[in-house]
Amino acid sequence: WINVEAIGERNANVENYIISLKDPSGNVGGPKANMDNIKFLKEQMGFKELWLDYGWKDGFWWHHNLWDWINTRIHKYQLSRSVLPKFFKEHPDIDNVVIQYPLYSNKLIKQITDSVHQNSHAKLYFIIHDAEMIRLYADEPKRAQGELDSFNLSDGIIGHNAKMNKFLKEQGVKVPLVDLGIFDYDNPQPLQEYKGYDKSVCYAGNLIDAEFLQDVYPTNRFDLFGPNPAESYNEGLNYKGQFSPTDLPAHMDENFGLVWHGTSVDTCDGVFGRYLKWNNPHKTSLYLSSGLPVIIWDQAALADFVLENGVGITISSLNELNDKLDALTEEEYRQMHDNVQKVANQMRTGYYITHAMEKMINN
Repeated sequence: WINVEAIGERNANVENYIISLKDPSGNVGGPKANMDNIKFLKEQMGFKELWLDYGWKDGFWWHHNLWDWINTRIHKYQLSRSVLPKFFKEHPDIDNVVIQYPLYSNKLIKQITDSVHQNSHAKLYFIIHDAEMIRLYADEPKRAQGELDSFNLSDGIIGHNAKMNKFLKEQGVKVPLVDLGIFDYDNPQPLQEYKGYDKSVCYAGNLIDAEFLQDVYPTNRFDLFGPNPAESYNEGLNYKGQFSPTDLPAHMDENFGLVWHGTSVDTCDGVFGRYLKWNNPHKTSLYLSSGLPVIIWDQAALADFVLENGVGITISSLNELNDKLDALTEEEYRQMHDNVQKVANQMRTGYYITHAMEKMINN
């Protein structure tokens, strides 16, 4: 139910832990950001990892039957009442504890907070992966308040970007907030070399959530990667298969990666589409760390990052896509491709999470 692993520490006098939830998902990007944060914080800041196991077999609890749900409740109860309090009592010299949020249990977060503060002098910080008060709880004030209460138990939060943190502050988050900027991506594949501009595009993700593709009519190569493809796609859309987050970059040789979500080509809609206004979609990091410039919705929070760093283009509608690609010169694309190399190298070495964490701890 709990497992601790460590590697050599940069500062033997500092003891830091990062708490993460074990998620046995397959070829989807969900666990990838958690794993990369752990890797970079261990290697560069001497963190030790602490895993919480809810007994999930193949993903989140809502995929399971009644017995799996009961088993999850039992695991959470044991963690909160016995395992975690015991762990922190045995480690009173911890300096910093970081929770990769969400843990899908406000009660467990409260227990971790109490255990940390009662048994050590450690500071407790959150790294947000998803803020449900923005995404799933937007119309559920009681559940949103529960998450807000959990956030305010911390000593500080690393949020995705300035827009997310502004929203959280407006909703009542009182603790210090630090911008991550963009998620890092541990990418073992070689960076894509420049091979010319052919206006090609790829989209990677769970294709069951990409209904908008039914109304996309590309005039250039448009490749699709991910699980749950449709039975058929329009001419020009090519399904290329499903790969792990580590292997996928080796199969992408397109000019651009597309960041879009929802049912419409006119705008990003639905709960997850609107969420792009505040979150950092992890597929953006997949593309950039692979050496691909991105095409992103102009209302997305990361549109600012894309334009400021010159690593892609923004569009308000997918109906603009063909014209935008046609209008881009090869020289302009080459400059974008060159700009991506710098950002990719930073992502591959954990630049964004380590700088945000150092800022949080030092302040």
